[in-house]
Amino acid sequence: MAVLIDTGAFMAYRNTKDVHHKKADRLLRQALKGEFSTIYTTDYIYDESLTLAVVRTGNKEIATDISNIISSPRIEMIMIDETILKQATTLFFKFFDKRISFTDATTMAVMQRDGIDKIITFDAHFKGMFDVLDE
Repeated sequence: MAVLIDTGAFMAYRNTKDVHHKKADRLLRQALKGEFSTIYTTDYIYDESLTLAVVRTGNKEIATDISNIISSPRIEMIMIDETILKQATTLFFKFFDKRISFTDATTMAVMQRDGIDKIITFDAHFKGMFDVLDE
C-alpha cells in the first residue's frame, strides 16, 4: 500500500499547535515505521512545505526540521516532469471552482499516473478522489 504525504501533514506534524498535529504525528510515525509500505512526496510539496514554514513562522529552524523529515531515506521524492505539468494544468482548471493549488493539481496528476491511491492530507478536496488517511 503506497501512500503520498501532502504539505499539510508535514506542517501539522511539525507544529504542535496545529489542530491536526496529533493525527499528523501518528500517521507520519506509522508511515516512517513502514506501516504504509512505500512513502512518496513530490518536489512541489517539498517547495510548498518549506515556503509555508518560512512565511508562517519566519523560523529557519522549523523549515530545516521539515526539510530533514521530507529528506528521510524512507520517503521517495517524485520529481514533477513535463508530462505531469501538462496533466496538472488540465486538472487545475478542471477543479478551479474548488480553489485547489497548482501543487495539489500536480499531486493529483502524480497519484493518478503512478497508481498511488492513499494520501496523508487534511485537504478536503482530495476526498472522493483518493483514500484520505486523516483519521
